[in-house]
Amino acid sequence: MDTLLVRLKPFDPRRGQVLRRYTYAGIKFQEERGWYRVEKPVAEYLRGVRETPTDRYSPLAFDVCTEAEAKALETTETEASKVKRSATDDLKVVPARPAGALTSDDLPKPATAPAKDDEKDARRGKRERE
Repeated sequence: MDTLLVRLKPFDPRRGQVLRRYTYAGIKFQEERGWYRVEKPVAEYLRGVRETPTDRYSPLAFDVCTEAEAKALETTETEASKVKRSATDDLKVVPARPAGALTSDDLPKPATAPAKDDEKDARRGKRERE
């Protein structure tokens, strides 16, 4: 019997990964439970499932992998979570902004429009005649 590993992608609203559970063919997939081993037809269906069913541009909801691909994916995720640098690492110098750099404080302030009579504006429509 041919099987593949599937899991709901980890919850990350910034990337559009918001599904926490999904049920298909009597199997309840939960994000916190991780990988499920399923038959190939089920995995092929889940490969096309999107976060928002009616939006074809929505991100895919499932990771569908072989066992080797799943191990490699988990390895890269654990390495990415350990990005924090320590003081003993070889750190590059981060340059400061040059002294003459233009900032938003240097931009001219917008001119304020003169105040209008509120009562007069309330009677007029959105368009004003000239």
